[in-house]
Parts: sequence; structure tokens; C-alpha cells
Amino acid sequence: MNHRYSFFFSSLLAVGILQGCGNDTSSDQASKDSNTDQPSNSNLIIDQDPSSCSKLAQDGSSVVVGSNQNGDPAAPEGASGYRLNNTVKYADKYMVVANTPLAVKAGCEILKAGGSAVDAAVAVQAVLGLVEPQSSTIAGSGFMMYYDAKSKTVTAYDGRETAPAAANEYYLIRQDIHDPASPAPVPSTRRSGRSIGVPGVMRLLEQAQQEHGKLKWDQLFNQAIDLADHGFRIPGRLADAIASNADHLALDANAVATYFYPDGTPRKVGETMTNKAYAKTLEALASQGAKAMYSGAMAENIVAKAGQTIGDDAARTPITPSLMTLQDLSNYQVKKRTPICSTYRDRYYVCTMPPPSSGGIAVAQTLGILENFDMSKYPPQNPENEGGIPDVMGVHLVSETERLAYADRDKYVADTDFVPLPAKGITSLIDKNYLKQRAALINPNQSMGVAQAGQFDSNSGVDTTVEHGTTQFTIVDAYGNVVSMTSTVESSMGSFHMVDGFLLSNQLTDFSANPVDQTGALLANRVEGGKRPRSTMAPTLVFKGTTADEFYMATGSPGGGTIIQYVVKTLVGALDWNLNAQQATSLVNFGATNSPNTNIDSSNDQLSLLELIDGLKAKGHGISNTAQTSGIATIMKVKIDKQSKYAGGVDPRREGIVLGNGAL
Repeated sequence: MNHRYSFFFSSLLAVGILQGCGNDTSSDQASKDSNTDQPSNSNLIIDQDPSSCSKLAQDGSSVVVGSNQNGDPAAPEGASGYRLNNTVKYADKYMVVANTPLAVKAGCEILKAGGSAVDAAVAVQAVLGLVEPQSSTIAGSGFMMYYDAKSKTVTAYDGRETAPAAANEYYLIRQDIHDPASPAPVPSTRRSGRSIGVPGVMRLLEQAQQEHGKLKWDQLFNQAIDLADHGFRIPGRLADAIASNADHLALDANAVATYFYPDGTPRKVGETMTNKAYAKTLEALASQGAKAMYSGAMAENIVAKAGQTIGDDAARTPITPSLMTLQDLSNYQVKKRTPICSTYRDRYYVCTMPPPSSGGIAVAQTLGILENFDMSKYPPQNPENEGGIPDVMGVHLVSETERLAYADRDKYVADTDFVPLPAKGITSLIDKNYLKQRAALINPNQSMGVAQAGQFDSNSGVDTTVEHGTTQFTIVDAYGNVVSMTSTVESSMGSFHMVDGFLLSNQLTDFSANPVDQTGALLANRVEGGKRPRSTMAPTLVFKGTTADEFYMATGSPGGGTIIQYVVKTLVGALDWNLNAQQATSLVNFGATNSPNTNIDSSNDQLSLLELIDGLKAKGHGISNTAQTSGIATIMKVKIDKQSKYAGGVDPRREGIVLGNGAL
């Protein structure tokens, strides 16, 4: 793409050798004080293969991502619904899967230089905030599941945004939160400052890198800085997001300057775009650490932007401001939480994200209920063709199980630092006997339509708030460590507020806007000051056996409220139906929230799903047959000719790729 871009990668190995380091600092304050003075570590596993982190062309040659050569996967196209003919990719040392090629390339080059999976995650996120801002931002939130191969332990990092301390349960429905007669925020809750949460993802990445990184923090931003300074070609999905959100972005002068031509029209796919402000932001984060965002000039800019009361448009549109303060930013803390881990069929050990994400509990419940059925009887037809066509009974059982899981999720799950789970908490909700009782509610011949939540001693109301878009990346390093991370800006282009080159999220719309349900019962997911909104993100790790000793699979997906369905489909595809990483990822998305309609993905119009749909209708399912834009990123550890390999699968519904050692 440009000379500096190419030079960065050719020189990164040398930088890794000279500056590579271990980092065993454990305190957040140490990270705040110094992000570059880290102890030396000469035990880096450095890959000298020049073809690594490139794509394998049809003629057997390797293609550099971002080079604009023939076959460059980063060459922009219109946002397509489904990319046919993806095949599973194999590497034997390290691998990265994400939803945009330039971010995958950045992470892969870090691994090539001896970096850890967490080092690569920092590089991936930095690029995503530039080239995929419709899905992710450095001022957003994230959940990371991390596996440490040496200690064989799993850690769940919670970098979810928080509501400002001044917020109360009426924050999203009243301009004056203390006045019952006050009108709703304008121009809408999402477009107002009220949707903006206190960001968490950079604090998450800093803490995880501090504990598990091998390279110096400041070298992890180099590619993103280079791309922001010298330009990248606008991908199709970003171009579509700019165009579809143009009216909202037009209220923000920073967004207009970044995403529009001087004549006021949205920038188009394939055009070269720079973001100098973002480059400066990353330079500050690289040199100062995450504290650059949580104090000082950048923090002041975030608070001022969130507190904006008048739009930058010609009409001077009124905007209800956030109540975020500098103290909210400085007080933000990452939470290290105990992951939700449970066995599946006594053959696998599945670990996923605990609250404030509801995704992990729902995934664990779904698998626990499905254990009561022999799912191996219902594999998809012709899985060699894009994962195949799902079986009617297979979809029926998974969908009914998910209705039961969503029923519990909607009633009970929120930020457990504020609202505890019923009974004995997670233990009760994923108890095998409880889930066996739930399984008995499933009629193999008739859909239940809408499920009732399990009976626990709780007065919580039912909250069906639907979350929106995100992104996912999955990484395995040469040391055997694994990251599965989902990060988000919430809805496409977030709150449309832009500052210092990045968008602010609208994450607080994941709270229930009303504090009570239709019966007047308080909702667990109501807004409270300092609280984290409920999420459906479910980054997931799978191990062989009944402990975390032998890594087998990592996956996750964006998709808002349907993330649970995408993750479960992929897990069942791999664990019950023996699909490979690409087949399980490509397989038609299906599943259900707690509603009469079952979702059947129409993204791949080359598959005939009429027989499947008719079979489900015969069992009483309503059908929603629309395109589902998941972004599943899957890595599995497999044996080929008695040799261990990593197998990668990328979602054909987005723009991502798989890279690793060697040309893939």
C-alpha cells in the first residue's frame, strides 16, 4: 500500500529481537506509570519464514495483505452477503482469525516477531478501530477469554463500559433524570450523549498485556499508526456503514471530516482514507499507556464530546448530553472474573464469559440441555458444501433449547456486581439436574413458541432488550496461549460522536431503557450509576477431556442478541457433527431467542433451505428467513498425519481472513 507499510513488516523481526521483553508486572498502577520499561526476555519464538502472514494464491505464490497485488484479500469490494468457497486453513505454530484482513495481518506479524496472543490482540484492536469502526472502537468495550498454556489456566477479562456515576434508572428515558415529566433524550437516546459509556477495552488490553505480553507495549501500535497516517482503502462494509448512517454522522464535525468528502457526500468503497487524529491518539497510547485515554487531554476531549449539547450541523440540532465526568474515566477498572466452565458430554470442557455478559450462561445452559439429546443423529446434509444444510430435528432441538436459555437470560442475568443471580448463582443456572428438567420441557414434535424462565426465588422482571453489532478475533500464539475476544462499538458507528479520530460507543443502550417490565417488576438490567450493561458476547474456549489441560477450540462471534445462536451453532457443528473449523463457521446460522420465530440464515443463496423451513413449520415454528451477518472466528487444534495443526475458519458473511505461519 505504501513504502512505510512494507518496511514496517520487514523490520519488525529485528525490532522484536532487540526490544522483545517479558512483562510480569501485575499492578495497574505500574502500567499507568510505565508501559515501555519492561524486563528483557530473550526467549522469544521468532519465525524467519518470509512467506508467513501472507495469503496463498491459486498459483501457489504468496500474496502480501495490503499490497494491492492480484489476490490481495484487503483489496476492497462491495460488502457482499456471503463469500463462497472458503476452505479450512492450517498452520502448525500460530494463527489469527478476524473480520478484516488488515487487522489479521497486524496481529499475525506480531506473532511472527515472537509476540504473545495478547500482544497480537492489542495490534488487532488498534487496526480494527481504524478500518472497522462500524463494529469496534478503542473507546468501546470487550470481553477476553485467555488461556495460559504453561499454567493451564483460563482467565476472563471484563472490559465492559460502565454507566456514569451520576446516572440513575431514568437516564435513558428522561433529559432531567429526576423529573418524571421530563421528555426523552434528543435527537434520540442513541444519538444523544446518554448512550455513551465509560470505555473499557484499552484498560482491558493493557492489563492483559501487562500480565501475558512478550513484546514492548509501544511496538504493538506501529501498523495501525502507519495505516492511519498513510492511508488504507475503504472496505465495502465500512463504506456501506458510512452511507447508511450519513444523516447521524453529519451532526458531528469530526465524523464529517473523516468519513465525508469536502462536498458533504460519504466516502466510497476503495477510496484511500487517512485518519491523522487516530494516528496521534495511538501514538499517545503507545507512549503513555491506557492512562492517555483515562486522564489528561484525551479524557477531557471524551467528556466534552459526550457532553455536547448542540450538533455541528447547519440546523444546530439539540443533543441531550452525557453525565460522564473525568472522575468516571479515572475510576474505571477492568474486572478479572471467574470463567463459566462446564463439561459437555464428558468429552469436552467448555469455558466462556460470565456476567455482565449473558452470553456465557446461555451458551453453557444450551449445551447442558442438549446433552440430554443425541445430537450426533442430526448432522447437516452435505457438509462439504459450505457446512451443508442443517437437519430439521437438529435445528428444532437447538432452537427449543435456546428458547429456554434465553428465558432465564432475559429474567435473571445482568451485572452481578449490582444484581445477584438467583439461588446459588451460576452454579444453579448451569446445574446438570436443573438443565435435565429443562430438557424435559422440549417436545420433539412441536415448538414451545415462548418459554418460561426457570423457577427461582427472584422478583426480577423480564427484559428483552436487544443488543447490536460487534467484532470477534481469535488468536493462538507459538507458545500455545489462546485469546478469544469480542469487542464492540454497539450499533453500527456507535453513538456517532467522534473525538480524536475514534468513535464513542452507544453501549448504554444495552441497558433496559425502562427500569420495570409490563407488570411493574424491577428489571435486573436497569441503569444504575457505575453499572455495566448486560451483553450477549460469548468468546468461548473448548478443551478435550474434563479440565483445561488440552486446548481444542476457540470461537466467538459478533451479532448482538443473536451471538448465543452463532456460537452454539459453531460448537455443536464441531463437537457433535464433526465439522471442521471452516464448515462449522460457514454452516447456515440458525436458532431462536425466546420468541415464536426461529431464525434461518439466508446469507448463502446457493443453498436450498425450503425443505428445512417446511419441516420446521410442520413442528410449529414461525420462521425468520433473513441474512444474518455473524462474524464467527474459529481455531481448532487437530491432528493431520499424527502432527498437531491449528485449523482456522473465517466467517464468509464478513470480510475476514485466516493468517498464520507460512502462506495460508
